[in-house]
Amino acid sequence: MSSSQDNVDFIVDQISSAGEVSSRKMLGEYGIYCAGKMIALVCDDQLFIKPTGSGRAYIGKVTEGLPYPGAKPWLLIPSKKWADGKWLSELVRITAEELPLPVKKKKPAAKKARKPSSG
Repeated sequence: MSSSQDNVDFIVDQISSAGEVSSRKMLGEYGIYCAGKMIALVCDDQLFIKPTGSGRAYIGKVTEGLPYPGAKPWLLIPSKKWADGKWLSELVRITAEELPLPVKKKKPAAKKARKPSSG
């Protein structure tokens, strides 16, 4: 089951005060980014925040869930909390602050054309 674009748009709007926020569709589900860092997933219309120590402390009583089969546990944010934009933005901000910047992958070097050998 894929997630609703309307739900993703609502979440992104709610967390817009956390900084530069965007979403990207990924195989029917969505990744949510803040300051270039993936901080959340929306899978089956559920919001999962990447676990950090600061995020856990901010939430208090944490509920974990698996965004997809084989995933490690993420922090599951109940839909009733989505409407509290101030709270959700702060959670996103402190989560993004603790996460490292993504490592840029190097592009493979172009292969040089070989000169034919004269023989």
